[in-house]
Order: sequence, then structure tokens, then C-alpha cells
Amino acid sequence: MSQTDSFSDSINEAGGYVLDILVHGYPGKSVCHGSLGWSSIVLLRGHGRIALIDVGAFGVRHLLIDKLNSLGLKPEDVTDVVLTHSHYDHSINWTLFSGAKIHIAGAELDWSLTVPWGRTPVPELYMKELSQWHTLNRIESGQEILPNLISHAAPGHTPGHLVFVLIGKDKDVIFTGDAAKNRAELLEKNADMSLSLNDSMTTFEKIWSLWEIKTRSVLIPGHDLPMVIKNGKPFYLSKREAGIRSWMGESLEQVTEFSLTV
Repeated sequence: MSQTDSFSDSINEAGGYVLDILVHGYPGKSVCHGSLGWSSIVLLRGHGRIALIDVGAFGVRHLLIDKLNSLGLKPEDVTDVVLTHSHYDHSINWTLFSGAKIHIAGAELDWSLTVPWGRTPVPELYMKELSQWHTLNRIESGQEILPNLISHAAPGHTPGHLVFVLIGKDKDVIFTGDAAKNRAELLEKNADMSLSLNDSMTTFEKIWSLWEIKTRSVLIPGHDLPMVIKNGKPFYLSKREAGIRSWMGESLEQVTEFSLTV
């Protein structure tokens, strides 16, 4: 069973949308080669909208297009791109959907334009272009961004970070971006990467309170698998699939695959 199938068996509809996880986030860092930046990308279809929650980095462009094609969609069909924050591994592919409405917190975008170029995970030129883009929608906490999709302030990882809650009848879906990157952060209520640990700790409490409103609610972190609360702890809804294929031999036929799962 694929990751998407496993997720769909547990929840494939909420708030009037069909949900598909196009790319599952991964909770890890490269040891020697910088950031992995493998973040979650989720597709919502409903209420006349075809929306993406975050859009990933350069490395997933072909995968993202292929996943959309498998569902009979093209990038031009996407009506809305909802960004949790400005970091490259969540935002840079907004240019694939230049005809869509691009939603990002105004405070996050303004902050991203002030950071030193070349020193942070903010894609400077992409944010500069987005700030002037004709379909940009500057949003703030407490807004209903799409039907039944509500934004909530979640500072810490970045100052203007938002989490989004899709309100369903018997369960909600919480998209945390990097306000809660993985299961370990949720359990410890502590962040591996944060511009303000005090803000992040407050945000973790808020995320848990949103998650616990309905017993069947699903949380989709920025860099991990979807989860529900079971016996008071996060419980994965699907099986992790991750690996690297390497050419270390003397021909292209000699391929070594390394699994990145436990």
C-alpha cells in the first residue's frame, strides 16, 4: 500500500475537500551536504478550488508535476497556493502556479524581504518577485483563506509563520508547516530550528490545543508523516518511504540504493 493510499484509508475528505498528500515530508538533515528540505505538499480539491498547501523546493518540481498529472491535473489547473512560511523548501515552487492566487502572511512576506541575502533559507529573489505579483493575497491570522480553511498565527520558526486548520464535521486537518516539523518536536514541544524558542513553545501548546478539539483530527507536519492522537501521543497514519539511489561503481548499471527509513 502506498503512503497516499494509507492516508486515504484514514481520511480522504474533510471540510468538503478531497485530500491527497503529493509529497510526504521527511524528518532529517543531511550530514555533509546541507539541508535536505523535503517538505510536505498537500492537495485540496473542493468548493470549486484546487489548492496546494506549500509547494516544496526545486528538487520536487518534476515529482510535483507528475503527481498532479496522475490525478488528471496540470499546474495551470491549480487555483490557490497556500504557504505556511517563506523558506525555500516550502515556497519556491510558487512560480509553477503563477496563475493561481498565492496566499502568504503579509507579516511573513514583509519579514522575508528584510533578511540578509544569501544568509538564510529565504529565497530572496522569489520573495521579492512574489511581493509584487498580481495574484498575491496577503493574509493574516484568523482569516478563512478558503472555505473551511482557517489561518492561525504560529511564530517561532519564522516571525510570520501560519498554521492552517481545515474544519471538518467529525475531524479537522491541521497543516503545521515548520511550526511543528516532526513527531519528535511535537512530543518534546521544542524546536530544532527556531528564531524564537519562546514563541515556538507557545506555538506548540496552541497546535496541541487545536489538534485535541476533535478526537479524530489529523495533523500533517512540515517534515513528517500524517498523524492522529492515540493514547495521548502522535501516531503515524502511513509508512515512511525514503531513500537515495547512488552511482558508485564503474557503470551506470551499477546502482546502490540506500534506505532512509528505520
